[in-house]
Amino acid sequence: MKITESATENRLKTLFERKQENILNIYFTAGHPQLEDTAKIITALEKSGVDLVEVGMPYSDPLADGPTIQNSGAIALKNGMTLDILFQQLETVRQTSNIPMILMGYYNQVIQYGEITFFDRCQQIGIDGLILPDLPIEIYERDYKHLFEARNLRSTFLITPQTSVERIRRINALSSGFVYMVSSSSITGAKKGISEKQIAYFNKIKELNLDKPRLIGFGISDRETFSTACRFANGAIIGSAFIRLLENNLKDEVGEERQLKIEKIINDLVSNLKP
Repeated sequence: MKITESATENRLKTLFERKQENILNIYFTAGHPQLEDTAKIITALEKSGVDLVEVGMPYSDPLADGPTIQNSGAIALKNGMTLDILFQQLETVRQTSNIPMILMGYYNQVIQYGEITFFDRCQQIGIDGLILPDLPIEIYERDYKHLFEARNLRSTFLITPQTSVERIRRINALSSGFVYMVSSSSITGAKKGISEKQIAYFNKIKELNLDKPRLIGFGISDRETFSTACRFANGAIIGSAFIRLLENNLKDEVGEERQLKIEKIINDLVSNLKP
């Protein structure tokens, strides 16, 4: 069955056309801290004015993730999170939410679910893009690029300080969502500040004048690191720091009380990021 491009404009594309600076992308792990928190968190993120939501698909072997995200994934899996449950949750939240949503996970998850079935579900739900760090760009270009395009799904690939200029330009050409600038050669997790070495790397990428939006991730945790990242890119991604806020401040609240607590955590975070 041939699937044509959705009549609805891709929200990620629309975001980058509307806004070119200080873009705030928040990552969280679906099904964490509790299985049913996924929709509550997305609803609160949109309400707070966050620009983009990056939903982590829990996986048993998360190669690029630091201890905070690894632990959140383990908890989510213990809670019973599966891709089928995640798709059901996102389908429900999409009925009332228009915030750009991208899924971040691993190529093996897509293979195990069934590639065509996975991509079809993303289109049906209204997912705007995918980040699969272990999907080689060569395989993406050969086997999956046309499948993404037919479903109006945007692809995003990662670069690091060790990525050659030639490969950066190729990644830029193949990324239809944004270029994900990994701030350092390490796993995810908040670090203490941004070093001069990282600044030099950010400058190097900025001077390449890439034609795709760039967001900086890994180690962005507060106003200082977010503001610094936004000087050299279109925005930044906060993940581990947000997950720790949820873990440290959400306890046994239920129902409306839990929703209000999640909203307060997110509103405080967003307020603290503003200059």
